[in-house]
Amino acid sequence: MKEKVVEQERRLRKRWTKEGTFQKSVANREGHKTFVFYEGPPTANGLPHAGHALGRTVKDFIARYKTMRGYQVLRKAGWDTHGLPVELEVEKQLNIRGKDEIEAYGVENFIRKCKESVFSYEREWRQFTEALGYWVDMDDPYITLTNDYIESVWHILAAIHKKGLLYKGHRVVPYCPHCETSLSSHEVAQGYKQVMDLSATAKFPIKGRENHYLLGWTTTPWTLPGNVAIAVHPEQEYVQARKGNDVYIVAAARAKAVLGNDFDVQKRILGEELVGTAYEAPFAEAEIEKGHQVIAASFVTEESGTGLVHIAPGYGEEDYNAVLENGLDFIHVVDEKGRYKQEFGPLAGRFVKDADVDIIKMLAAKGRLYAKEKYEHSYPHCWRCDSPLLYYAMEGWFIRTTAVKEQMQANNQGVEWYPGHIKDGRFGHFLENMVDWNIGRNRFWGTPLNVWVCQTCGREKAPGSLQELRQWAITELGEGFELHKPYVDDVQFACTCGGQMERTKKVIDVWFDSGAMPFAQYHYPFENQDCYHKQFPADVVIEGVDQTRGWFYSLLAVSTLYKGVAPYKRVLSLGHILDEHGQKMSKSKGNVLHPLELIEEYGADALRWALLADSAPWHNKRFSKQTVSQAKSKVIDTLRHAHAFFNLYAEIDGFDPDKHWCKADSLLDCWIVSRLHSLIKEVTCSLETYDLTKGARLTATFLDEMSNWYIRRTRQRFWASGMNEDKKAAYSTLYHVLTKTAQLIAPFAPFVADEVYSELKGDSVHLSDYPQADDSLIDQEMEDEMAWVLQIVERARFARNKAALKTKQPLQTLVVMETSVSVSPKLEKYGPIIQEETNVKEVVFHKQTSGLMSIHLNLNFAVAGPKFGKNIAFVKQQLDRLTDAEKARFLEKGECRLQDGTLLEHGDVHIERRAQEGYVLAEGNDFTVLLDTRMTTELLEEGFVRELVRAVQAYRKELGFSVNQRIDLYLDVQPPEQAILEKFKGLLDKGIVLRQVYFESKEGMKPLDVEGRPIGLYIGS
Repeated sequence: MKEKVVEQERRLRKRWTKEGTFQKSVANREGHKTFVFYEGPPTANGLPHAGHALGRTVKDFIARYKTMRGYQVLRKAGWDTHGLPVELEVEKQLNIRGKDEIEAYGVENFIRKCKESVFSYEREWRQFTEALGYWVDMDDPYITLTNDYIESVWHILAAIHKKGLLYKGHRVVPYCPHCETSLSSHEVAQGYKQVMDLSATAKFPIKGRENHYLLGWTTTPWTLPGNVAIAVHPEQEYVQARKGNDVYIVAAARAKAVLGNDFDVQKRILGEELVGTAYEAPFAEAEIEKGHQVIAASFVTEESGTGLVHIAPGYGEEDYNAVLENGLDFIHVVDEKGRYKQEFGPLAGRFVKDADVDIIKMLAAKGRLYAKEKYEHSYPHCWRCDSPLLYYAMEGWFIRTTAVKEQMQANNQGVEWYPGHIKDGRFGHFLENMVDWNIGRNRFWGTPLNVWVCQTCGREKAPGSLQELRQWAITELGEGFELHKPYVDDVQFACTCGGQMERTKKVIDVWFDSGAMPFAQYHYPFENQDCYHKQFPADVVIEGVDQTRGWFYSLLAVSTLYKGVAPYKRVLSLGHILDEHGQKMSKSKGNVLHPLELIEEYGADALRWALLADSAPWHNKRFSKQTVSQAKSKVIDTLRHAHAFFNLYAEIDGFDPDKHWCKADSLLDCWIVSRLHSLIKEVTCSLETYDLTKGARLTATFLDEMSNWYIRRTRQRFWASGMNEDKKAAYSTLYHVLTKTAQLIAPFAPFVADEVYSELKGDSVHLSDYPQADDSLIDQEMEDEMAWVLQIVERARFARNKAALKTKQPLQTLVVMETSVSVSPKLEKYGPIIQEETNVKEVVFHKQTSGLMSIHLNLNFAVAGPKFGKNIAFVKQQLDRLTDAEKARFLEKGECRLQDGTLLEHGDVHIERRAQEGYVLAEGNDFTVLLDTRMTTELLEEGFVRELVRAVQAYRKELGFSVNQRIDLYLDVQPPEQAILEKFKGLLDKGIVLRQVYFESKEGMKPLDVEGRPIGLYIGS
């Protein structure tokens, strides 16, 4: 039974493991120049998906390629083990929710469960990684939960704290009420969604002026209970306008949009004149001493709303700053779960994002609602739990990244980005608009923030090592002390003031964990100094485009803060994997492709090839099973079949490259060797500039030419008896081509490459060097000529299909006419090849049409109309009168002067070529071919014989005869058919490995219909 592809790959993986091939490929390069690769740590409590398949394929490709190019490439795996995804998973397992229930369950017990959970899918990740052929050291990974890793992170944070860049502050931050923690700006950037919300224009009664209102607009009605002020632009013009019985104040530029047409302007005033105006709050549940008045703010615009902005300092950064600048009171009506506090009685306990409609109803009931409308906008959601975020004023810990903004920007300029536009585009814009890093998280499972604060004087200390923690701790810490909550929370320091220092209860943003990996993966600076210096900075980091605001950012930020330099030299930012219709893959849509299932069905090589060759890795990919299936059939199987062909005959003839080596000297041998070495040069050039897709496509084209042109056209040389010089040359050429191709394709398709190479050379391809082109073997002129031959053959086949003529039916003449090149004399030596490939008796090269084709020129009115205007009709008349010679000159030069001097250019006309009766025409880039489709008795008879040969070969295969086994052929035919077959006996001998032909009936014959002629067929051995 034939071995399935996935079984072949599994067998190779076992051999790699047994022989330590991966480890040897690294060890063999010891002492060579290093190529540094960082593995972005996945979270092991989620399953791998198609996006991971792309990322891991590209990573493995780069590492394999650079290894074969002579570099030592260490590949240390990593696991991101902290953070909310783990906590949320454990909450689900325990059927609890929120911090209160976690604390009730017990923090220590919860932490223990988190540690147990982090490697839930480690087996699946390992299985997926190995099945894909991704070589990475998963036996010695860096793990973010270990004491060593955390100690390195603490060292970095302590250094940042020492520089005065780690500080405690109170500000409005993005906040997830479900997770009950704040987020950093780069986390927020990953979770925007289009949503429908309500906006409201509320009436704020001006104190002491009956029926006079300020019209304040808000897109977050739920924040109105927290109103402290109304902001206006001091230099903006406002109007006081009467509408009905009420008087409103609104921006002059917005009056018509807000009030409609039916209003009277009583006076015009500048915003600064409104400052200090007192008003009644829409909800009076929260009492304040200083507030509920108009303030000036430069961020107010006339572009939307009313030009007066409702200010709620607890829920907006600009609002917060405006209230601070004006010395107004601060109020908070929302708790940490995102629900209204008890002070706001009517909606106490309600989640605020669900309360917009109720707020609007309450405004209407009080007569305070002027207008409401739905609007669609982009709103941030938690990238972990998918809940809508709030902007929430709270105390937190921040890293002053704005202090190193210019250095980060300068470091980014030294990085090579793929695609290049991200450097100054998506990533550059994010750096330009960066804010201080909100580093603290009010959660449990994470690296504890290593800052201790004196409860008496406020002094801070940040231990940068476990040793410092032990030195400063009041009580002795055990040998196996763990750097996690709740254990570190119990550690206290003595302050110089006599007070007691306690650790802030925060854990840090997990993105800081992953951003610290260049240092923490080697427990730097506590050990492995040499290894760290050898492995910093990275030559390349590779992840999805969403990591521009995730890992790529955190790597750059941490490295700049800590060392002042960029942690990587280049970044490959990969696109998303979409379904075949361009839709995002999701379980709800049922369009998810599981990489392990694709590997099981088509093999890892096919999946890898499809991912790399379909389009550049940084483009979003429309992906389907069909894409992988085609990669298997058109590329992977092509190489496998070519190798099988070689193996079959090499075993029969006992070919030994050391004994039978013979230099290529035939036309086809020299051509395929030249193509191979040109390919090596082109592919290497592409891969050095990270154009993986171009390299893959060039290789696919070559494989097709090798299989469907070179091998198909030379296979009869392998069928010859004995081992003559020509046969040795054929074997030597194909051996050379297959070994070099296996090396060339190894980073793309590591399994089939190793299968081919190891059988030919006896060692793993992954321990060999990448092939180098030999310029002495390249004959560019020959390659160009053969490319033209292939073009002619392809056009002739197209013409044959157009005429619905079978391939086996010979035809008399193929006429080839040049259209853009002048190479006929050079191609005449290829005439026999073209004849045989197109199944014609003669090939004729012409520069002119020779009366077999007429040319018709028609105006291209889309171009010529605007160009010639009212003279278009006269131009058409002159065009129709052109002679054949004038048309020919026009085609040759691309332009001509008409009788009135008008210049007619190539783009002004449509060119139509028509073949004369009895011929079929097919146009190509450089040639036009005319196929003579007229039939003679001789041609029809030969076509019959060729069809019979095809039928015999098919039946022979069906019966299981080996390709080199000679057969006795019995044919039961009528006398006319026998006469034809005897006449074309040479065709039978050439097309079938025959011992003898008998024209007689035999029991058990298979009845056939060949070109309408009944035939009985029997094959004997």
